[in-house]
Amino acid sequence: MPSPSPTASPAPTPTSSTACTLRARQDWALAQLNEWYLFPELLATDVNPAGYSNLDDYVDALVAPARAQQRDRYFTHVSSIAEENAFYENGTSAGLGVQLQPYSDPALVVVDSYEGAPGLAAGLDRGTEILSIGTSSSNLRTIRDLVNAGGWNAVYDALGPDTAGTTVFFQIRQPNSTVSTVSVTKRSYDIPPISSRFGTRIIDDGGRKVGYINLRTFVVTADRALREAFASFKAQGVTEVIVDLRYNGGGLISVANLFSDLLNAQRVGQVLSYEAYRPSKASRNVTNLVSSQAQAIAATKVAFIGTDWTASASELVINAQRPYLGGNVALIGSNTYGKPVGQVALDRPECDDRLRAVAIKTENSAREGDYYTGLASKVAVTCQATDDVFRPLGDTQEASIRTALNFLAGRSCTPIQGTASAGQQATARSAPPLIDRNKRNAAQREVPGLF
Repeated sequence: MPSPSPTASPAPTPTSSTACTLRARQDWALAQLNEWYLFPELLATDVNPAGYSNLDDYVDALVAPARAQQRDRYFTHVSSIAEENAFYENGTSAGLGVQLQPYSDPALVVVDSYEGAPGLAAGLDRGTEILSIGTSSSNLRTIRDLVNAGGWNAVYDALGPDTAGTTVFFQIRQPNSTVSTVSVTKRSYDIPPISSRFGTRIIDDGGRKVGYINLRTFVVTADRALREAFASFKAQGVTEVIVDLRYNGGGLISVANLFSDLLNAQRVGQVLSYEAYRPSKASRNVTNLVSSQAQAIAATKVAFIGTDWTASASELVINAQRPYLGGNVALIGSNTYGKPVGQVALDRPECDDRLRAVAIKTENSAREGDYYTGLASKVAVTCQATDDVFRPLGDTQEASIRTALNFLAGRSCTPIQGTASAGQQATARSAPPLIDRNKRNAAQREVPGLF
């Protein structure tokens, strides 16, 4: 959940000067954390920089005490300024353009595929199971073989670097049981924040008009797409909405605030949320008010679809509705990730280093936050539902959407069981993420399972 940077930088021109030696970069990172970190008392003081061969591992060691308390699960990290700017401003990444979900069988399934990206063009779409991966059709290795040999990281390695021009071969099985071998050449692509195929629609549920919107990620380009979606809701008098955030790992706070504005036309000027820094930075504290938006609706009932991939800015939008809607807001699916904090971007342009440091505590208008174990124990109503990857997103027969419609219609449901955080939930996909959060690029941090 990045916020505007106190030291925002243009695209950098890295240098090989002594300013960018590993030790200089380590000293800079430590100084920034000492100044900005939300939990200064949880910064390790016994970390020897000489014991680390890269900046990422050194920063991990500094924030390890906070991570042990579940307050900073790889939220603080170092990334590339240029790479982040490309993603947050334009939704641009490189690779296959698909989200992959591991299952404990082991199995690997496509859960979303982006329009205009190479994966979809090659036939990788929601519900496609990847059976084997290789660099040619003659050296394909099954998912089971890869996992048995080296765990899920072996699968990640087999997928290759996210570099334009890299070609990967797959044996795949479609939902209709058709098996084929395809090759996909990776390239740069834009992530449409709202799909042109299923991202927004108005559902006729027994004569009731229900708005459905699926937001993939909170990037700048989501602004127009969100406004267009809500304009259509408003034009048809929609006041009940399904907000599908099941694979949305977060993004910009500013876009989350816009999303909340668009749900709250009747609350313009009221408190939406609070952003609080450490006491030494209290002058930067922000009270966000609901802003007037021409496309906004006065939502009376909202069903949020979430999973343990739903994090950060997604959770901020859900949490913001709790004080106002009470029992008329529900979490559908499974527990969310648990990230009630935001980062600031601290830049060292000459080295293309951006330190994303946890520096902001987020709370709703009732000063409710601290959902480090997810929102399932906080939202008044929860409804357990599976993620039916073999039905299209937006399909009223898909399990989570069907459960959301039941909630909106006033029918009962089974509450989400437990409040375990990401990686600990007993979900259908009880396999770990393909890659640790601290090793992901900017796009993969906000869009879980992206390749």
